[in-house]
Amino acid sequence: MRQQFLCKDTHDNSYRYLRIGVHCVVCTAYAKTVLCVPMSPPIMDRKIAAKRIAGKGFIAALDQSGGSTPKALAAYGIPENAWGGDKEKMFALMHAMRTRMIVNPSFDQRISGAILFEKTMNSTIEGIPAAKYLADTKTIVPFLKIDEGLEEEKDGVQLMKPMTGLTERLQSANKHGIFGTKMRSVIGSANAQGIAAIVDQQFTIGATITAAGLMPILEPEVNIKSPEKPACEFLLREVIIKHLDALPSDVQVMLKLTLPDTANYYEPLIKHPRVLRVVALSGGYSCAKANEMLSQNRGMTASFSRALVENLRADQSDEEFTAALDAAIESIYRASH
Repeated sequence: MRQQFLCKDTHDNSYRYLRIGVHCVVCTAYAKTVLCVPMSPPIMDRKIAAKRIAGKGFIAALDQSGGSTPKALAAYGIPENAWGGDKEKMFALMHAMRTRMIVNPSFDQRISGAILFEKTMNSTIEGIPAAKYLADTKTIVPFLKIDEGLEEEKDGVQLMKPMTGLTERLQSANKHGIFGTKMRSVIGSANAQGIAAIVDQQFTIGATITAAGLMPILEPEVNIKSPEKPACEFLLREVIIKHLDALPSDVQVMLKLTLPDTANYYEPLIKHPRVLRVVALSGGYSCAKANEMLSQNRGMTASFSRALVENLRADQSDEEFTAALDAAIESIYRASH
């Protein structure tokens, strides 16, 4: 394999892969590139990873960040006084929970991919970098959560905050052998202008991610408590189709969407040639309810977070933990398509 480089273009601050042997000719030909570093080969071949994601299995969302970690730990049975305001200890406890899941024999081929929080990506599992452990030991495709939280609501939606560290995060993702990324924004009401802005932001940043050689998971979540949920889904589907139709023929994205009120409502997106996979978020539904809805949507697979871990507890014995995890994974796997 020829040497692979990652170059930063100061015009748009995007990173671009260049397979050019031992020299980065673009840096020589254009005076605008300010960073050019050799890259390690990916942990898992990208064509194999894409085939894995497009096939059987679901994506485990293990990407709770700083804001959602306390609630996730509390649900696991670890109260806030266990870390006493020490965030590093809090993240260490969360990593221990994730590690307990990942190394468990039930965390197996029924899971095709896993979305990681950045601190998890930068950590190790049994002495092995987390993404490498997933890919090499479990044959699970690693993804990275890249957004930096949500803006205040405007026009019925919450856009993503500016990603000031995006280029560096993409570079780090490539170094760790990450296959793709995930970023989330939220729709609260059927405001056409707001939903258009949400989708435009997702696809615009998605283009930068694609240029960096990564597969973007675009997640414009519709709040399941919205009284206008069906109308939100109608507007969202129409705008997404327009953006998909405008993509180049050699580009694909993934979509992570709230389970729709109408079964198979997102089938046009699932069948679109510019889409590798459409995955569903549980969005606050119980695992049983999310599975029931998912099973009614052909071609859609799961990317659950809370629903996956709802019956896991820190004080469970190894046997109890394995049984609870296996039951959750099996139920989600059976509901997925």
